[in-house]
Amino acid sequence: MPKIRLITVYDNYPFNPQLQTGWGFSCYIRCRFGGDGFERNILFDTGADSVTLLSNMEKLEIDPKQIEIVFLSHNHNDHVGGLQGFLKANGNSAKIYYPTAFSTPANIFDGIYSTGALGSLKEQSLVVLTEKGLVIITGCAHPGIVEIIETAKEFLNERVYLVLGGFHLSGASDAELKRIIREFRELGVKKVAPCHCSGARCRALFKEEYKENFIENGVGRIIDV
Repeated sequence: MPKIRLITVYDNYPFNPQLQTGWGFSCYIRCRFGGDGFERNILFDTGADSVTLLSNMEKLEIDPKQIEIVFLSHNHNDHVGGLQGFLKANGNSAKIYYPTAFSTPANIFDGIYSTGALGSLKEQSLVVLTEKGLVIITGCAHPGIVEIIETAKEFLNERVYLVLGGFHLSGASDAELKRIIREFRELGVKKVAPCHCSGARCRALFKEEYKENFIENGVGRIIDV
């Protein structure tokens, strides 16, 4: 099972004041396997523009040429707008995983999975199996954040350690948010790191419930698992 580092490299919520915010989402995922130092470097989504994305990556000392895989959650500009500029900086060497590549949950390589394309919009989420449990990274969670977690749990039959990314709950009522938080608890989700399209009220109520297991996520946030 890999040890992973997650770095939010594009987001509309601030965290590191040296970095630029923008409406969209992108997360760098470094997976390190075993004691031999073998790594996989993944870019989950590319934000809305490559200028902001690449500037933030440079300040975070992330080399685009080291990224082997670009995993795209869905075809909305705030998640794929930076792709062409990133690929130019990458030397067009990265393999791209589109949501339509996986009609059902699938193993990409050891410990790394796609939920498959879910919902009418066809959005996929990335799942990493770690020693602490599943880490689920979502783009916008259009198919429903609870449904995404249920799909990952059913496919891998493992506990959920962390859910990170856009929860698509901006504008949701307090009653709906509290119901979703209860479902997170029932599903055994240990930690949460909502950002992007989650909404301020969503983040506030999750923080109230999860306390020290709520991770304030925004551009530049680094999480090691």
